[in-house]
Amino acid sequence: MRLLTHPPFLSLSLRAVLCTAACVVPAVHAAPAVPVLVMGAQSVSTGYEIDGVVEPVRYSTVAAQASGRVARLLVRAGDSVKAGQVLATIDDRDTQTGVQRSQAQVAQAEAELSNAKANYARQQDLRAKGFVSQAALDVAAAQYKGAQAARDGAGAGARQAGLAQSFTQVTAPFDGFVMETLAQAGDLAVPGKPVAVVYAPQPLRVVVQVPASMNTQAKNAKQIQLQVPGADGQMTWVAPAGSQPVGAADPVSQTLAWRLDLPAQAAAQMIPGQSARVKFVGGQTQRMVVPAAAVLRRGEITGVYVATAQGFALKAVRVGQDHGAAGIEVLAGLKAGDAVAVNAVQAGLLGSKAAATSASPAAPAAK
Repeated sequence: MRLLTHPPFLSLSLRAVLCTAACVVPAVHAAPAVPVLVMGAQSVSTGYEIDGVVEPVRYSTVAAQASGRVARLLVRAGDSVKAGQVLATIDDRDTQTGVQRSQAQVAQAEAELSNAKANYARQQDLRAKGFVSQAALDVAAAQYKGAQAARDGAGAGARQAGLAQSFTQVTAPFDGFVMETLAQAGDLAVPGKPVAVVYAPQPLRVVVQVPASMNTQAKNAKQIQLQVPGADGQMTWVAPAGSQPVGAADPVSQTLAWRLDLPAQAAAQMIPGQSARVKFVGGQTQRMVVPAAAVLRRGEITGVYVATAQGFALKAVRVGQDHGAAGIEVLAGLKAGDAVAVNAVQAGLLGSKAAATSASPAAPAAK
């Protein structure tokens, strides 16, 4: 029996391979860092921002005043119009017939008046000569007065028919622009049915629907500002020329309308229907706030990711007012010292694999 031995060079190669395999150590990767913000009271404004809509102060819904078919619609939305300019015409065949009838009645009344006047003059002459009685003269006088009244009535009827004829032309009440048209050629027009909306380009105002729960803050605001485009096209904040809450709260939406007059220069850069940001600036107060990106909403649950020894854990919170750049107010669910992930999506994806790192504090509230 032979004993097989490995050549010396094979033993050296095997040792080298085994040594190399033993020396390979798995690499250790650092946990991904997620910026966090340590909670604490922060100075924020007690005011708030809300969107409003630009609308003209002077506008009119022009309606038909006569019945008939719309024969022609002469304007479109955006057209410039002058006071008295015809916007639409209504089929006037019926009213034209009425005008002709009233004119014929006026002619008949004029003829009867002329005859009664001549008869009264003859009766006066005959009475002076003693050929007729006083009673006959009185009858002639009554007929003359009756003919005068009939003539006046026929004239009033003619004027009324002419007025009805003029109603077949729907005209602009003042200089401005057509905001929208509410009828088309062929539509049936009846008195009171809107045909078009006309507005004056100046002045303009912003109407904002303030929640009833926030109305007290709006009334107590130290300053109201409107965000409007400047002459260079950049957005800027300006104070309204005037402000006024309107009436009572809407029972359905539970909001109260505020009308904020735009300064002339700002109004020149805006058009009705455009949105405008409104800021009610109040005093300063201490609140706990988190960045908007830190808040995660899933159905009815609102939460933030808080750093723990095992990574990040989702914690339910109750949020309050949005203070814009300063962040969203947290009413419940957090305490001072909690480290909240600045980016909730990033913290949620990494979970226990993430490591917290400090972040810059949230921007201070607007003064």
